[in-house]
This record gives sequence, C-alpha cells and structure tokens, in this order.
Amino acid sequence: MSSIELTPSQQNILQELVNLYQDDETAVKGEAIADQVNRNPGTIRNQMQSLKALQLVEGVPGPKGGYKPTAKAYDALQIQDLDHAADVPLFHNGDLVPEANVEEIDLTSVHHPEACRAEIKLRGPVGNFHESDKVTVGPTPLSKLQIIGTLEGKDDTNNVLILTIDDMQAPVEEPAH
Repeated sequence: MSSIELTPSQQNILQELVNLYQDDETAVKGEAIADQVNRNPGTIRNQMQSLKALQLVEGVPGPKGGYKPTAKAYDALQIQDLDHAADVPLFHNGDLVPEANVEEIDLTSVHHPEACRAEIKLRGPVGNFHESDKVTVGPTPLSKLQIIGTLEGKDDTNNVLILTIDDMQAPVEEPAH
C-alpha cells in the first residue's frame, strides 16, 4: 500500500497520464494530459516536476518525449498490474469501449434492491461518460455476471463510474449429474 499523499489535482493528472500511456505505451506529451484534464499545459509541467520529485513520473527527452508513469505511480494510484488479468468489457450506450477495462466492481447498497448501486473502477478514461448514459459491465470472467445500469455520477480523479443498477444477469448453468 502506498503512503504517498497526492493532492486531488496531482492524482487526476497522474491517473490521466496512466490512462494515456496504456493506450500505446509511448511517452505522453503534457499537452495531451492538459487536454484531458482541462488544464493549462504550463500547470501540467509544474505538476510533473513535483510528481518527478516523488518518483512517480519520469521525463523522456527529445521530439518524441513526454512523460511516463513509473511502477511507483501505479502503486500510488492503487492500480494492480493488469497485464495478465482477464478483460472485463465495458459498454457505453451499447458500444464497446475498447480502451477501458473494468478493474473493480463494488456493489453498494445491495440491501436496498430498489436503490442498488455499483461503483465501477476503470482502467481507461471516464471523461466521455455523462449522467443518464447507459453502461453495461461484463460479462465477468468467472461468474459471467453482467451489470446493466444508468450512470448516476463519476469520480474522474479515481476513475470510478457510479451506476444505478437497472438489471444484473448471470447465466444459470445446469447442475452436473
């Protein structure tokens, strides 16, 4: 567990760096991060200096340069190594989101079925999701659980979508004889 305390701004910038870096695993330009987090590129450069001092980011010089997250960055964001993890698909308004992978599903308030919620932690961007969008998670690898819900809110800093669950399905298998 990480003991690095990041400001919400640092956490948001670092999370976006990780999101952009995982797309093609090349150095990410500060301008690309600035576009995603709606900040000035100068602000990103300043924040990157403090993230470098914390050993969460390394700078890559040259024309193809930019920033790369370090292993410590994944630890600070509490992101597991998903290189060998199973893919859990995510659908946004019926369309597969190829750059997203569901990292964690937290079912909150299951004791109130009429107000059941799920918090979906993603590996990938959440910026294009908006309130009332339809989101489908899964099927999960083992149980083949699929969660269908309506987006109620999102936490950009932690890459979490908050869904009101409309339906949950898991295929029923015939018992072995």
